Amino acid sequence: QVQLVESGGGLVQAGGSLRLSCAVSGIVFSIKSMAWYRQAPGKERELVADINEDESTTYSDAVKGRFTISSENTNHTLYLQMSSLKPDDTAVYSCTADTLFRGRFWGQGTQVIVST
Repeated sequence: QVQLVESGGGLVQAGGSLRLSCAVSGIVFSIKSMAWYRQAPGKERELVADINEDESTTYSDAVKGRFTISSENTNHTLYLQMSSLKPDDTAVYSCTADTLFRGRFWGQGTQVIVST
């Protein structure tokens, strides 16, 4: 079974930085793209950033210039480097992997809390 496990979340002061990781395990499959989503309490889940197999990336306007998404080709580990964090960044961050034939896989998420 394919599994995604996020780590690196925690409590950080506004203006600080965190690096989230998403480890991929399970059977070998073709990953077309990976992404980070986040969801704050009472709000809809939103796409934060994604990265395609050609390493092209996209970012939401809210995080553009502050967050960087990257991945390792060998084991597909996904990262999200977050800088200049704001209280509005507080949310549960989840990673996804889009595969060729088996659809999208989700991790359980890691909590990020940005305090003032």
